[in-house]
Amino acid sequence: MAGVLLAALLAACGGGGDSAPPAVPQPVPPPVSALPGSYADPVLYSGAATASLVNAEERAATVQTRITLDGRPLDYTATTGHLTATDQGSGQPAASFFYVAYTAGGLPAAQRPVTFFYNGGPGSASIWLHLGSFGPRRLATTFPSTEPPASPPALVDNQETLLDHSDLVFVDAIGTGYSQAIAPRTNAQFWGVDQDAAAFRDFVRRYLAANNRQASPAYLFGESYGGPRTAVLANLLESAGVRVAGVMLQSPAMNYNSNCGVFNPGQLSCEGYLPSYAAVSSYHQNGGSLPTDFSSVLLRVREFAAGPYRSEVGPFLAGGTPPSDATLTQLATYTGLPALTWRQDFSMVPGAYRARFQMGQVIGRYDARVRAPSGSALTAGGDPSLTLIGNVFNGTIRTYLENELRYTATTPYLGSNNIVNQWNFTHDGKALPDTIPDLAAALTLNPAMKVLAMGGYHDLATPFYQTELDLARLGAGANIQIRNYDSGHMSYLDDRVRRLQKADLRAFYNSVSVAQ
Repeated sequence: MAGVLLAALLAACGGGGDSAPPAVPQPVPPPVSALPGSYADPVLYSGAATASLVNAEERAATVQTRITLDGRPLDYTATTGHLTATDQGSGQPAASFFYVAYTAGGLPAAQRPVTFFYNGGPGSASIWLHLGSFGPRRLATTFPSTEPPASPPALVDNQETLLDHSDLVFVDAIGTGYSQAIAPRTNAQFWGVDQDAAAFRDFVRRYLAANNRQASPAYLFGESYGGPRTAVLANLLESAGVRVAGVMLQSPAMNYNSNCGVFNPGQLSCEGYLPSYAAVSSYHQNGGSLPTDFSSVLLRVREFAAGPYRSEVGPFLAGGTPPSDATLTQLATYTGLPALTWRQDFSMVPGAYRARFQMGQVIGRYDARVRAPSGSALTAGGDPSLTLIGNVFNGTIRTYLENELRYTATTPYLGSNNIVNQWNFTHDGKALPDTIPDLAAALTLNPAMKVLAMGGYHDLATPFYQTELDLARLGAGANIQIRNYDSGHMSYLDDRVRRLQKADLRAFYNSVSVAQ
C-alpha cells in the first residue's frame, strides 16, 4: 500500500511528472558546431538504477550573451556542463552533476549572491524551474488557459528573471537530466532523502570552490520535493561550514506525515486541504476569478479548519463519531460539494475531491484552475494542468541547450525518471520524511538565515495551508515569510503571478542583504 501511495505522490511533488522507467539510451550523433565556447559532450548518460560513469570530466560550454531587461541590455555568461561532487567523507568522486549557471554583473563575490535551483519528484530534473520561472530565458505560454497559443510557444527574454539580483545555478538530481553517479557508486545509491541531500551538499561546495564563490551569499531554491531537500541540505551545508543566507520553498512538501493525500488516507485529517478546496470552488463558481474579499474568505476557512473541523475530525477518524450538521453545512458552503457527500467522507482526500467536484470534467492536481472534459486528450495523463505544458517543456530543453547554450549531448535529456518506488524515504527515524526539524537545526546553526515559502491557492498536491501549519512549528519570527498566490503548484507559470513573485523575491534578497 505504501508503494502505491508514494507512486501517487510523484505527480504531487515533482514539479514535473513521471515517466516510464528509462530505457537504455540510443546514441544520437550531436550536431557539429564550431562556434566559440561550444561543447559536444561525448558521454552516454543513463537514468537507470544501476548506471554509473567510469570517470567524469568537468567540462562545459560557455556563452557570452545578453537579454533586454526593462528596456536595458543585461550581459551575462551561461555555463552549461558538469561538475564532480566529491564525497565529503571519503574524498572520492561520487557523482557528476549537470548544471546551467547564469552569471552577470561586476560586483565582488562577497556582494553578489548565487542561488541554486532544483525541482523535486523524486525523479524530476530542474526543467520546470529552468524554463518556466526566473532564468534569463523562459517559455512563453498562455497557462492556465487550455486554448492553444496563437503560435507555438517560444523562448523569450524573461522580464521576471532574478539575474539582476543573483547569479543563478540550475542543477539536476542524480539520475535525471544528464546527472549521473560515478563508479563504483550507482544512481540508485543516491535515491534517498539523506543520500540525495548529501550529494547536493557536495555539489554546492564544489561549485562555490570551482568558481571562487565561497564568499558569496548562498541561497537555495527548491520546489515540491525540493522543499524537504532544501531543509536537509541547508542543515548539511551549515554543518559543513557553508553559510546559507536564505532558502526559498516553492510549493514544498516539508512533512510527508501531515499530508492526508500522501500518508494514511482515511486515517489522517485533511484539514490542510480545506482552504484549497474553498479556493478551487470559488474560482470555478466565479467564472475563473476570485472575489475581491477572497483574503477574508480564506481567513474564515482557516479559522473553521483549525476550529470546528479540527475538533470534530479527530473523533470521526478515531471512532467514527459523526460530524455536526452545522460543520457539514459550512463545508458545503465553502467547497461546493453537498453536505451529504461530506457526511460520508468527512476527511476527504484531494483525489476524491477532484473526482467529485465537477461531473464530466477533470480538474488539475498541480493547478485545479485547469479543467478538461473527461476522456479528452488533456486528461489522458490524469492531470490536465501537467499535460497542458509537459510536452512543450520536454520538447524545448534540448533545443535550448544546443542552439542557445551550445551544449550538445549524444543522449536525450531525461526530464523525469519514474524512480519513486525505488526511493528511500526514511529520514530521522521515520518511514516518511518530516524535515521541519532539519530546517529548525539549520536556523539554530545560522540564526541570520531567512526563509521564504511560496504556494498557490489552487495547488491540490502540496496545499498552501498545510505548508503554513508545518512552518508554524518553527515559531513566529521575522526570519520566516509566507507568500501565497492565485495560482497552482508551479505558480510562476502564470504571467501575472510571476510578476508578483519577482517583487516578493526581490524584497527577500534585499531584506537578507540588509540583515547581513
